[in-house]
Amino acid sequence: MRKNLIVMCALLLTAMSAQAQRLRVGEHSSGMQVKYTVKGVSNENGKTVYLEDRLTSKAVDSTVVAKGKFAFKGQADKDAIFGITFDQKDWRSWRMLFFNDGKTVSVNMNDSTLKGSPLNERLAYYNKEISGLPSSYYPKHKGKMTKKMFEEERETLLPAALIVEGQRCFGTKGLLSMLEEKPAYAEHPNVKKYEETLRWMDTAKVVVKSAKSDEQKAADKKAKNTYVGQQFTDFEMTAPDGKTHKLSEYVGNGRWVFVDFWASWCGPCRREMPNVVAAYEKFHEKGLDIVGVSLDGQRAPWVEAIEELKMPWVHLSDLKGWKSLVTKVYKVNAIPDNLLIDPQGKIVARGLHGEGLEAKLAEALK
Repeated sequence: MRKNLIVMCALLLTAMSAQAQRLRVGEHSSGMQVKYTVKGVSNENGKTVYLEDRLTSKAVDSTVVAKGKFAFKGQADKDAIFGITFDQKDWRSWRMLFFNDGKTVSVNMNDSTLKGSPLNERLAYYNKEISGLPSSYYPKHKGKMTKKMFEEERETLLPAALIVEGQRCFGTKGLLSMLEEKPAYAEHPNVKKYEETLRWMDTAKVVVKSAKSDEQKAADKKAKNTYVGQQFTDFEMTAPDGKTHKLSEYVGNGRWVFVDFWASWCGPCRREMPNVVAAYEKFHEKGLDIVGVSLDGQRAPWVEAIEELKMPWVHLSDLKGWKSLVTKVYKVNAIPDNLLIDPQGKIVARGLHGEGLEAKLAEALK
């Protein structure tokens, strides 16, 4: 019965997706039209930025960033879900998502933040929460989802795709109620149809967790744990001032070193950073150094985040995003991630967060 419900849901989503592909902006099911106004900032002067309808994946409008700014104005279906991106053709690229609720939206493409109505600020939060997942988690098939594709992909679908499907199935209020784990969405008429999908999505938890299967997670953990007990592997990257440094300049010199893999666009990383800052302040004088290794792709948001999050330690990056050298050297396939290296250069722990980080450092530096 469970499998039949999943298959039925897949077919329903397929039909809805096909129908959505035939719709144009302004012809969504609600029929009510409202104006949209988008004010944006970006350091990508001269680059084209697109406003797209996420239900059809088609560009609604485009403009060029000039003097660090861009804007969109128009009219479309109320509560249509829009995305703003620099690469409209690549479905894997980052999108700033918002609902067309008639309120002005201010978007900062440098740090992936959005201001507007409480509705859209909540959606922006959920959208950013899932951004710590690498591109390997994205579904292989865009658009039409057959039964076979669904069965193959349902354990690895990127939660961001489910935000769009959730809005399609339950509407704006139902989606946000579902993401906040509130019971209001249970009254929606589609809940019975998509009961199995809701169970699979596990409401809001799917937004902040990897969609990998338990077997894949166990394999990842085993692979990463092989580094514990081994000497560190050196690599070379660039600091914010443009100078090149090796990890060996800071490791193996008689002090404990916490190597923190993060990125300015990673919501979970930003949420964890106060714990890292607190650990630095508590243990730095006792022999702890930190080397932050960013998986950012652009210098500006990386540097701005360092200042904003008050991270007074060494920072390195090759600005290659998920193609960064460290993803291969240390099998970094999701962030935040980290290594704790002893004074002799041996990796003694990995994946320390929150209270676990402080407890391990207290034990090591007592």
